[in-house]
Order: sequence, then structure tokens, then C-alpha cells
Amino acid sequence: MAERVPRVATRREEVVVSFVPAAVRAPFSLRCAALIIDYLLVVFVPVMFLLLGRFFGNDGTGLLNGQLNNTGWLIAVLIAITDLVVLPLVTGQSAGKLFTGLRIISKTGAQASYTRIFLRQTLGYLITLLTFGIGFFICALNSRGRALHDLMTGTFVVQAEKRRIN
Repeated sequence: MAERVPRVATRREEVVVSFVPAAVRAPFSLRCAALIIDYLLVVFVPVMFLLLGRFFGNDGTGLLNGQLNNTGWLIAVLIAITDLVVLPLVTGQSAGKLFTGLRIISKTGAQASYTRIFLRQTLGYLITLLTFGIGFFICALNSRGRALHDLMTGTFVVQAEKRRIN
């Protein structure tokens, strides 16, 4: 009787074929739309809590309204960290990039490493903010569509669509 050999499932690796960053670069308008979506997502909560405080008749300094404002800001910070750091680390996309179909990738076209994404989303964004947003607007002038934080970390933002090649 022949001995039965168990089948071992092989893990398929993604192979990037003919990656040309300029051909799939994210349009500046889509990058702006993604940025606006992320901004609105973060700002929405504190504004709603501020409006609730005003609705309850105080200027936000009373015990109940002060707690409402603090709670609103705490939730906003948690949303910002989740949207701008955690989601990109896990998926390569913030909520804004997800809605606009954009993705953060490496120079080779593969998924960017956790280290690159973390540095891009923290240190890179901080330096872009310190330039009063000029670091972001560089992507409008750059032929490859890379902003300052992309240039610093070796990443690209592309209009992403994966296709299987059989």
C-alpha cells in the first residue's frame, strides 16, 4: 500500500510585473480629496461635541460641557492615530485613501514595509506640517507624484488595482 503524503499549501507571493510609478501615480486631485476626507473624519467628532455642549446651554467651561469637550478631543485623537497610523500600517491606506482608491507602496511596487509606512505617517507628516504644507504640494510638481514624506521614506502613493496573472 502506498504511503499517502499530505498536501502542503503553498503561499502565493505577490510579484510585481513591470512597475512604472509614473504610469500609476495618484493624481494630485485624488490625493487632495483623500487628505480632505481624513481631515473631516478627525475634525467631525470635536465639532459635534462642541455643538452638543452649546446645545446644553454652556460655553464649554462648565463641568458637563468641559467633559464633553475633553471627550470629543480624546475621541478625535484616537481617530487620528487610527486613521493616520494604524490603518496605513495594516492596509497601506488611510480612510481617505481607501475611499479614493489610493495606496501607499514601496519603490518596487510591492507593499511598503511597516517601518517605512510608520516613518512616513509620523516623522514625514510632521516635517510636511512644519513646511506649512509645502511638502505635500511638491507632489503636484513632481513627475512621479511624490510628496516630501514619500521622498523621505522611499514610498509612492498610487491609484491601486491588483490584477492576478495566471
